[in-house]
Amino acid sequence: MKPVGDAVKNQKAVQGFVGTGKSAAKSPVDIVTGGISPIRDHDRLLQDMDINRLRAVVFRDIEDSKQAQFLALAVVYFISVLMISKYRDILEPQNERRPPNHSQSFKESEDENNETRAADVEHPSAALGASASASAEDSESTASVQRKDSGLGEEPASGQTNSSSGVAEAGPLHVSAGPDAISEVLCTLSLEVNKSQEGRSEAGTEDNKPATSVPAAKNVNVKDILRSLVSTPADETAVDPALLPPAFLGVLGDGAAEQAVQFHSFDRSVVVPPKKSTLSSSTAVMGIPTNAVSVVSSLDSAQAPDLSGESPGRGSSNSKLPSVPTVSSVPEDSTSNMSITDRLQHALEKAAPLLREIFVDFAPFLSRTLLGSHGQELLIEGTSLVCMKSSSSVVELVMLLCSQEWQNSIQKNAGLAFIELVNEGRLLSQTMKDHLVRVANEAEFILSRQRAEDINRHADFESLCAQYSADKREEEKMCHHLIMAAKYRDQVTATQLIQKIINILTDKHGAWGSSAPSRPREFWRLDYWEDDLRRRRRFVRNPLGSTHPEATLKAAGEHAPDEDILVKGKQSIKSQVLGNQNSESEILLEGDDDIMSFMEEREVENLTGPVALSTPAQLVAPSIVVKGTLSITLSELYFEVDEEDPSFKKIDPKILAYTEGLHGKWLFSEIRAIFSRRYLLQNTALEIFMANRVGVMFNFPDQATVKKVVNCLPRVGIGTIFGLPQTRRISLASPRQIFKASNMTQRWQQREISNFEYLMFLNTIAGRTYNDLNQYPVFPWVITNYESEELDLTLPSNFRDLSKPIGALNPKRAAFFAERYESWEDDQVPKFHYGTHYSTASFALTWLLRIEPFTTFFLNLQGGKFDHADRTFSSISRAWRNSQRDTSDIKELIPEFYYLPEIFVNSNNYNLGVMDDGTVVSDVELPPWAKTPEEFVRINRLALESEFVSCQLHQWIDLIFGYKQQGPEAVRSLNVFYYLTYEGAVNLSSITDPVLREAVEAQIRSFGQTPSQLLIEPHPPRSSAMQVYLLLQSPLMFTDQAQQDVIMVLKFPSNSPVTHVAANTQPGLATPAVITVTANRLFAVNKWHNLPAHQGAVQDQPYQLPVEIDPLIASNTGMHRRQITDLLDQSIQVHSQCFVITSDNRYILVCGFWDKSFRVYSTDSGKMMQVVFGHWDVVTCLARSESYIGGNCYILSGSRDATLLLWYWNGKTNIIGDNPRGDFATPRAILTGHDYEITCATICAELGLVISGSKEGPCLIHSMNGDLLRTLEGPETLEGPANCLRPKLIQASREGHCVIYYENGVFCVFSVNGRLQATMETDDKIKAIQLSRDGQYLLTGGDNGVVMVWQMWDLKRLFAYPGCDAGIRSMALSYDQRCIMTGMASGSIVVFYNDFNRWHHEYQTRY
Repeated sequence: MKPVGDAVKNQKAVQGFVGTGKSAAKSPVDIVTGGISPIRDHDRLLQDMDINRLRAVVFRDIEDSKQAQFLALAVVYFISVLMISKYRDILEPQNERRPPNHSQSFKESEDENNETRAADVEHPSAALGASASASAEDSESTASVQRKDSGLGEEPASGQTNSSSGVAEAGPLHVSAGPDAISEVLCTLSLEVNKSQEGRSEAGTEDNKPATSVPAAKNVNVKDILRSLVSTPADETAVDPALLPPAFLGVLGDGAAEQAVQFHSFDRSVVVPPKKSTLSSSTAVMGIPTNAVSVVSSLDSAQAPDLSGESPGRGSSNSKLPSVPTVSSVPEDSTSNMSITDRLQHALEKAAPLLREIFVDFAPFLSRTLLGSHGQELLIEGTSLVCMKSSSSVVELVMLLCSQEWQNSIQKNAGLAFIELVNEGRLLSQTMKDHLVRVANEAEFILSRQRAEDINRHADFESLCAQYSADKREEEKMCHHLIMAAKYRDQVTATQLIQKIINILTDKHGAWGSSAPSRPREFWRLDYWEDDLRRRRRFVRNPLGSTHPEATLKAAGEHAPDEDILVKGKQSIKSQVLGNQNSESEILLEGDDDIMSFMEEREVENLTGPVALSTPAQLVAPSIVVKGTLSITLSELYFEVDEEDPSFKKIDPKILAYTEGLHGKWLFSEIRAIFSRRYLLQNTALEIFMANRVGVMFNFPDQATVKKVVNCLPRVGIGTIFGLPQTRRISLASPRQIFKASNMTQRWQQREISNFEYLMFLNTIAGRTYNDLNQYPVFPWVITNYESEELDLTLPSNFRDLSKPIGALNPKRAAFFAERYESWEDDQVPKFHYGTHYSTASFALTWLLRIEPFTTFFLNLQGGKFDHADRTFSSISRAWRNSQRDTSDIKELIPEFYYLPEIFVNSNNYNLGVMDDGTVVSDVELPPWAKTPEEFVRINRLALESEFVSCQLHQWIDLIFGYKQQGPEAVRSLNVFYYLTYEGAVNLSSITDPVLREAVEAQIRSFGQTPSQLLIEPHPPRSSAMQVYLLLQSPLMFTDQAQQDVIMVLKFPSNSPVTHVAANTQPGLATPAVITVTANRLFAVNKWHNLPAHQGAVQDQPYQLPVEIDPLIASNTGMHRRQITDLLDQSIQVHSQCFVITSDNRYILVCGFWDKSFRVYSTDSGKMMQVVFGHWDVVTCLARSESYIGGNCYILSGSRDATLLLWYWNGKTNIIGDNPRGDFATPRAILTGHDYEITCATICAELGLVISGSKEGPCLIHSMNGDLLRTLEGPETLEGPANCLRPKLIQASREGHCVIYYENGVFCVFSVNGRLQATMETDDKIKAIQLSRDGQYLLTGGDNGVVMVWQMWDLKRLFAYPGCDAGIRSMALSYDQRCIMTGMASGSIVVFYNDFNRWHHEYQTRY
């Protein structure tokens, strides 16, 4: 053990005593084999090292006189005893008993260790280091004593084991402490044993065991020995030889036995009495209990070995051991020939000086202490000491020590001190043992903790590795998934492109087209495109369309097994199969598999950037929900459906064909709005609205994922139209928070937005969506009269009471529901009035049954067949009646009733069956006051916007979205539904049982879902129209208007006709202006001043005209900044459609140049900014869409090459195209289908439509993607080879009306879906037309110089302004629609005052 040296006083002494650290490094094997024995001279009493140690011990604490005296006394006793025994050995050599050097060296070591202990008793801090070597022996001796007492001693042979275990277990400590006395003993013993082994036969079996275990013991570590030392109980006598280092194996053999044979006491007179004990004499030496020591001075020295030899603890084999020859460093002959004096001198010459030194130095103490039998001083201070000090001979010293008086005295006085020292040592060894045990336990604890930590660390490492590899696997899986998805997406895109090309080519206007009647029948479906009010009204071709004959067959088989129907159904199926075989597109699309293999071979493009987030999600689409993975990169959003999911495999492929986004990819730049949504009443979904005007909805595992997804998506909020900041916080806000923060309610109250728009807003923020049929938007029934021939919208009786829910309108039925509520008794289900709901998926599909894709959804819901004819939606008046009488029908309407006439027409010729009274169900039966579906929708919408509805709409909002939706107010209003329809009624994530959860989800799906509650106080009412007019405008209705129709005339110096007028006068512009362009391409930027708001309020201000002439034109200076000098093609006749002004008035686009380009000029400097090429012939007309925030818009160019190109105007860079330098602009789409030069075109970005006309032939409607949708055929009476319709002017409104003026003076109004709605002939040659923003009114002007106002839906003439002296060439409306500006052939502009309200039916009936 290393000395613990820091806190030790006189450290060097301790180190010298215990041995240096260097020698500690020696292994036991080295000591046995290569090491030189520390016993230099076997005849010497004490070796030099021992003497030095003793001297150090005695003189270490010389200033502490008490302790020094005590130690001196003990050392004198110790050396005296040794000297006397040595003297006797010299006088009478006892070779036959035992070599003296053995006993001597053993005793030396023993006593020296005891000495050590004594030295340290009074220095406990030093005890740990200095006593380390001794403590093991002492502990062992104590153990032996305990064994003796434990009664195990009756076994005759156990003494040897004990003694061997005592020495052996002490061994390891000594070896590590370096060469002090015990290791010397062991070395010597083992050498002796090796030599004597040949001569021994009887004990051979004993010795072989340890010998065989030598190799095994080499790798035994110290820790195990320590553990065995600590944990072996006191009475366990066996020692495992494998635990002993090789150096001690010899001890187990004969050496130990011999030790037991010959035992020399500290003094001849100290005898161990022969007790009945297994204690071997060698063990007894180590710690003689006080009671075992008796003073027998008369006992002869020769008797001691006999006693010990005959003690019963001896093994029988030990008694007959042969004698072992002496091993000595001095040659035997010389030693034997020396005289006794010389031998004494030789043996004692080194020890004597120490003794003399002690005598002299401690003379006063010793002379006082060591008294003779009569009290005389034995050591007389003075004379005897002086002579002793000067004497060099040892004989006097020996004589003094051998005298009887001295022996008695030293026995009496110093012996007790020595025994006390021994006892102290034993106690100390006990403490050391406890300490060692504690330290070993602590060490084991620390080691086991480290082991546990290692195990934990290893486990952590393993789990980390497993986690890492799992993550890697996931990542690889995801990469593979994304790559496959990209391939699949590319394949879908390629297929769509091929289909598109085929459609273009095979269309009847296409290169391969034929107008033969044999063309396969065309089917149409509702496109998902939404306008700004979220109306979906555009129909596109449906390659998947059919008349669903299989549904008819099923229904026929179940409802009416009439053979005729079955035969007809089978025939129609057959004809359809044949038709499909003949269709060219089918034949061309057989190469799909090649595309896929080609896709797989092609190297897949990298994703743009790493995936920032990937999460499981569900795509929520009409009538299906599919599981998949949503991945978000730094610039794109991907959704991949999991096609391996069993639920996915069960879905009808027809429905999947109508589902967009199964393998979706959306760019961040396309995302316009992100709304939090509910799915199955849980707030875990998001709806994302794209630039292509479709919404896509995802449901996530939990709300935390929703947050993560929103944080990874761009910061767009919920769009710009609701007056809210575009932040992620708004996207995550609750419906109630959005409602509070938005300005829409104020705008509705002030009549800035219509009732329809406001209801659509409430539906949108309350979570109603087209993507989840269970949460389809809800609109109210407003008209109650579906019977009369005429509908008078001024009669209150024709309107529904909006303060009551639909179920409470009929008093009798209301009483039934109230009674059900009161009498309801069920612990599980709370009370309710209605077991059904006003909006469910099946109700929405019932209304939309006649249009795809809802027909397919409906059939899927109904098990593949149409419903019974009597239950089918077949008549509006019957639907209203049922909702008033039937206790299970409380349906409200859907928004399509107010804008989509197509839902009432069975355009796909479905066989919907025959009712019980024989009526065939086909188109929906309209009320008598509506002759066409368009008229019904128009009147229904008029009613919704009427004053009666405006006054009480807030009460209906309270019922559906507001404070009467839940709670006591709902009870009072008869407005309580089944509990599972309300938000917060159930927490699905808390239901662990999958069966139960499935059941609850199914219930939620079938019962309908109440919208989120937006407000918990009454909704404010709308301001009346009169109030608003008084606030915002002059009360024009009270002044004589006739003289004020013309506000001003502005004449330009040039007499060239004003061929183009643009009025960008919106309030937000930096420079609102009216820009005019004349036929000789001179333009003017005329400043705009708003009309005075209130005529009475501005009496003191000078009256200001609304248009101020361009100063450069007026002063005739700087004309070069206003003239476009570049040459046009000679054949071009300049007209209004040759020019387009950007919405900020800063740029003017001009077409008609000879180089087939059109160009962009700055209105400020007149400089050319950009030249755009793309057509193969001269560009003949330009048009601009309405512009978005930031000034972006679409530009449409038509050319003599019979194509139109769609371009994108970038409001930031103010050029066409995405390239900032504008070098190589590429069109967004190429529109084909015309055969002649394009003469006129218009574009409506909100509807995504382009309508264009060519010199000969019909007008065409294209989508902005380039798909040809419709051909607008004029009225048949006007057609014919001689009278080909030549369109001259086209205008489209956001309400979905399209007006075309033909060369022969005919006006036609079409719907966006190509239905002709009205025609009218005029005798004027019209040169300019303009539509009001709401699409209700048409303004026309022509060569007659008269501005006319027409009612759009039936082209009825409403008003004619006073005529002008010249023809009208162009026309524009100011932003507030209160000024009409006309450009005249005479080179002037005329500004007319306008108020569309005066032709509104309510205004006319009231004022």
